[in-house]
Amino acid sequence: MITASAFADKRYAVLGLARSGAAAVEALLASGAKVTAWDRQDIAREPFEGRCELADPLQLDLTGYAGVVVSPGVPLNTHPIAAHAAKFDVPVIGDIELFALARPELLPHKVVGVTGTNGKSTTVALVHHILQMAGIPSVLGGNIGDPILGQEPLAPNENGVGVYVLELSSYQIDLTFNLDCEAAALTNITPDHLDRYDGFAAYAAAKERLFDMQSASGLAVVGLLQEPVGTIYETQKERRPSGRVVSADLEKIAKYQPQWPALQGPHNLENAAVAIAIAEELGVKPAQWQHALPRFQSLPHRMEIVCEEDGVLFINDSKATNTASTAPALAAFPPDPSINEGTPRVHWIVGGLAKEEGLGDCAQQLGMIAAAYTVGEAGPMFADLISPHASVERCELVSEAVSRARDAARPGDVVLFSPACASFDQFRDYEKRGEHFRQLVGVFADRPDICAADTLKDEAA
Repeated sequence: MITASAFADKRYAVLGLARSGAAAVEALLASGAKVTAWDRQDIAREPFEGRCELADPLQLDLTGYAGVVVSPGVPLNTHPIAAHAAKFDVPVIGDIELFALARPELLPHKVVGVTGTNGKSTTVALVHHILQMAGIPSVLGGNIGDPILGQEPLAPNENGVGVYVLELSSYQIDLTFNLDCEAAALTNITPDHLDRYDGFAAYAAAKERLFDMQSASGLAVVGLLQEPVGTIYETQKERRPSGRVVSADLEKIAKYQPQWPALQGPHNLENAAVAIAIAEELGVKPAQWQHALPRFQSLPHRMEIVCEEDGVLFINDSKATNTASTAPALAAFPPDPSINEGTPRVHWIVGGLAKEEGLGDCAQQLGMIAAAYTVGEAGPMFADLISPHASVERCELVSEAVSRARDAARPGDVVLFSPACASFDQFRDYEKRGEHFRQLVGVFADRPDICAADTLKDEAA
């Protein structure tokens, strides 16, 4: 794990003991800090019984505390911890801030930070993959994989300075104040998580803070210059030397995209362009990323190829929890004159707990749809909106939708599970939802290699 003597003998409170909170407690204890930890779940507190004080920081006098470390899931706009800590002039921070404070004691290294509404997971995974294949040591963490504090720090190596690659949500950035990334990226900004912010402008400003924390010499990369990203791009150019703010160069790499089976669609071209700009900043040569990208495997639940059955491709895109994320997935499979006489190919399974009214960016992609299969709480809304433009099957459950789509699809078609909604009406999270889709595809295709080992679970679990 990552530790630092800077934490020794200081007092911290940690609120929320899921993965990042638990890793923060372990790192602080190993650094010699005095820790008060709390989670409302008994099972989350059990690993720390007898090892640190267990108490709710809301009930404590926080005088003398160096910080209150909270989970990114704690809504600072409504939770009382922010006001309580402010009474004692104690900062509310997250595990990424602890990592930033520990950096001076780590071996020489660089840090990449990537944020954005959509595409940030794929982009950081791409950066990590390119670096690894180029022989540059790297560690992947933040909002993806294992918490950064729980991972082993980069060791001495013969291939230059290692890199910590961090995916950062706006929630994590809200809790971070000293992360100076050598390279940072903003993929895009579309309306999302507005229940946590005072409007869209405040949400965009939270994303921009990743750039604001950088030194002027750091590289800032943005995706397409659609607002508000275009304004952020111009603002950052004013505070940096020439060439230290760049936008994704899609023309430079578009000719290579047919060679990347796991990176199809306009959104993945943008993700790749951002990742390449970062990788080249870190010393990767064009020949190296050209070798790496065809060998990249898609992330679980993000345009994940589950299988091909009788010429029909099944895609798990459960991580698409809003229309802006689903729209490029639909665009990734345009009608092909050589397939089924150029008719629409996509059998779209859509629905869940809607984050917005309407089809959003998906409205521009309805010509890609052979049929839509609506599920979940938002199913009726999507059915009403899509039915004037394409065939619609009202299914309610994902199991029914997969069955109907499989029966209707012809060779060359695509069954795309890209819900454009949150999962919470029927599933715990998008991962459980995606696992369920995988299992259903495996059952219907009689593919035990796809099915999970455990018994198929009820959708409402």
